[in-house]
Amino acid sequence: MRKLKNIGLIAHDACKKDMVEWVTANAGQLARHSLTCTGTTGRLVQEVFDQKFPDMKVKVHRLKSGPLGGDQQMGALIASEQLDILVFLTDPMTMQPHDVDVKALIRLSTIANIVVAYTRSTADFIISSDLFDDEYEAVCRNHEEYIQRIIE
Repeated sequence: MRKLKNIGLIAHDACKKDMVEWVTANAGQLARHSLTCTGTTGRLVQEVFDQKFPDMKVKVHRLKSGPLGGDQQMGALIASEQLDILVFLTDPMTMQPHDVDVKALIRLSTIANIVVAYTRSTADFIISSDLFDDEYEAVCRNHEEYIQRIIE
C-alpha cells in the first residue's frame, strides 16, 4: 500500500450525517489522499470540501448511487487492487434493497485484505493510526489454492 492511499467512502442513508461529520473532522488528513465515493455520499463529501475547506481544492471521484451500481463499481476497484481503504458506514437497522451488493463488497474487501471500517469508531481508529499516512505491506492470503480445488 502506497503512502498516498485510494480511499472509498460509502454511507447508507441513515449514516450520511455521520459521514459528513467524520469527513469534516478529518478533512486535513483525507485531503492528502484520493477519495472515491458512491453517488449521494460523494456529493455530500464534495460539498464539505467546497463549502468548509475551499482552499484544499479536493476533487472527489463519484461513482453511481449504491443501489444503481455504485457498490459494484466500488467492488470493481477493490477487485482490481485500486482501493486501499474502505469506509462504509452501514445501517444495520434498515433492510437495504441492494443487500447482495453490500455482502459482495464485504466479501471482496476480505479477500483483498484491504482496510475496512463499517462504523465511525473503526474509521476513527484507522485514520488516527500511525500507518494511515505511511507505506504498508499487507500480508495477503493466497486464494489460488482454493480456486484450484474448486476448478478440479
